[in-house]
Amino acid sequence: MSKKSLVTSAAVLGAAGIIVKILGAFFRIPITNWIGSEGMANYAPAYAVYSILLVISTAGLPVATSKMVAERCAVGQFREANRVFKKSLALMTALGVAGALVVLIGAGPIANAVKVPGASLALLATAPALILVPIMSAYRGYFQGQQNMNPTAISQVVEQVFRVGCGLALAYYMIGAPLFADTYDSGARGAAGGTFGATAGAIGGLIAILIIFSREKKDIYGRIARDETTEFEPTKSILKKIVIIAIPITIGASLLPIMNTIDAAVVNRRLMSTGWDMNMAHDLYGQITSMADPIVGFPQVLMQAIIVSIVPMVAAANRLADRDDLHGTINLGIRMTTIIGFPCAVGLFVLAKQALLLLYPLQKESAINATPCLQVLAMGFIFLALTTTLTGVLQGLGKQMWPVINLAIGIAIKVVLTWILVGIHSLNIVGAAIGTLCAYFIAASLDFHYVKKFTDVSVPVKQTVVKPLICALAMGVIVKLAYIGCFAAGFGNTVSTLISILVGVGVYGVLVVKTHTIRREELLDISLGRKIVRLCDKLHLW
Repeated sequence: MSKKSLVTSAAVLGAAGIIVKILGAFFRIPITNWIGSEGMANYAPAYAVYSILLVISTAGLPVATSKMVAERCAVGQFREANRVFKKSLALMTALGVAGALVVLIGAGPIANAVKVPGASLALLATAPALILVPIMSAYRGYFQGQQNMNPTAISQVVEQVFRVGCGLALAYYMIGAPLFADTYDSGARGAAGGTFGATAGAIGGLIAILIIFSREKKDIYGRIARDETTEFEPTKSILKKIVIIAIPITIGASLLPIMNTIDAAVVNRRLMSTGWDMNMAHDLYGQITSMADPIVGFPQVLMQAIIVSIVPMVAAANRLADRDDLHGTINLGIRMTTIIGFPCAVGLFVLAKQALLLLYPLQKESAINATPCLQVLAMGFIFLALTTTLTGVLQGLGKQMWPVINLAIGIAIKVVLTWILVGIHSLNIVGAAIGTLCAYFIAASLDFHYVKKFTDVSVPVKQTVVKPLICALAMGVIVKLAYIGCFAAGFGNTVSTLISILVGVGVYGVLVVKTHTIRREELLDISLGRKIVRLCDKLHLW
């Protein structure tokens, strides 16, 4: 697998992820402004529980499928790769049905357990999605294992279009509709309409990937027909390997939504135990879950693109025992993470307040109060990004249990810190953000230790860390000055923030070229990079 493949694959998925996040912002912003922080307090725990159940059926199995398909395709076993996909599809469908039953039976008790009874309706609205999304994810894993990221990217965009369009329409309707009005307030009803968007998105995304599969079927089965290998692995053995790979990954992926669910209970209880009333506690909790977290999640899609691309590439290189390719892929993955992660972290920190006011103009007071949370989470973003990429490397190596253990250690420390820090009245909700930062720092440090232990890879610190960090810090200073200048000139927050972001992108781009953080030959490996090289040549930046 070439470095070009990793960059191109990550670029395709990253572009799709950005589109998905932009659409997601169009969902989050109006629904938050419509139902407010208290209404979002119904949405957040329902979506957290939905995420836990979805992770169980989709987190580990697509990665296992991708890894096992990549290993078999690397040695020409296309027939066995297809059999892996079919077994994974059956398993994921069964788990999806089980998850839907859990929601249908336990929505009320779950909502009461987290002290947000109104979340039960929102949780029920997610049940159909729990069946459809796993099916779609199996197809995505199959294509990813073949180094074809386009089906995943297309289905992700279609899924989000359906989710946002239908979710907003239903949320708006449910706020004022008499339906369930005797049992739920308008905020809870609006939250339920919004969460049903997940089901609508699953329908759209599944249709899209099935259409793509029908078009690719001729090539897929053509490769299978030309497969001259004789290996035939028993179904029991395939399922066993899928489960062995998937279970640790699923446990690891479950830890984050579990952490969010624990936060919903711990933070609200802790705030109320230190003098905040229920409504204020819900408002404070909503500031971090519905305002700060989604903004940090926006650049995280680029990191997810790297992990999806890097798992099958590391797996293939490891299967072929190609040490140089393995080290090159790991190094490039980490470099891509720092080159993208540092400017995102710095930008989020220096424009935290401005970004929150831009996105949540109707919730001005809550947006201003959420600024410290976003700044703390921004500092933790680089560790989150590294954790994501290094987890992908360890999964590709077949060491999928180590990221789980490392993240569990981080989360255990976070729970303790959150309980202590949220109890400090002056810190309140910021304490939860500090706990999250510490969790990701610990997980990233441990992950890097084990990647180095298992691969003996040598990471060039100057090129990977020092240069992109210096470029990002310089960009941050210029971005802040640009905002101050624009705002003083009377442009207002919205225009000043957008101009500052554009200035930051341009300045960082110039700096990474001038400092050779990104090399000319690396840009020439991708089609868009060639255009950038031509522009740099005209501007004499090399």
